[in-house]
Amino acid sequence: MSHGQDNPLAHPEVQMANNRSYVTGFIVASLLMAAATVLVSGHLLPPFALLLAITGCAGLAIIAQVYFLLHMDLSEHSIWNTVALIMFIPLFVITIGLTWWMFSQLYLRTMPMIPGMPGMH
Repeated sequence: MSHGQDNPLAHPEVQMANNRSYVTGFIVASLLMAAATVLVSGHLLPPFALLLAITGCAGLAIIAQVYFLLHMDLSEHSIWNTVALIMFIPLFVITIGLTWWMFSQLYLRTMPMIPGMPGMH
């Protein structure tokens, strides 16, 4: 064991796991998903504000899941998991951003411009 315990149940990462944390994370993420669904299905906001609200709900849901379900924090026994997550996030954002850019440029370069189509100049 990494912390010198002979009993696997005494390991700090096992001690962090409890049903209350998992249920709390599930409920928070579900409430945020339900809020985003109500906003979209009810057309309660203008399009750009709706995009910001959905993005905010998704960001908060990710933070809730990382904290409550994955138990990532700055404590000593999970610091390397947190460092790995912090290193992963920029790579993930860059990958998604470059993929979006590549497909949008591919679309602009390959789709024919049909005269009279709305949005085409």
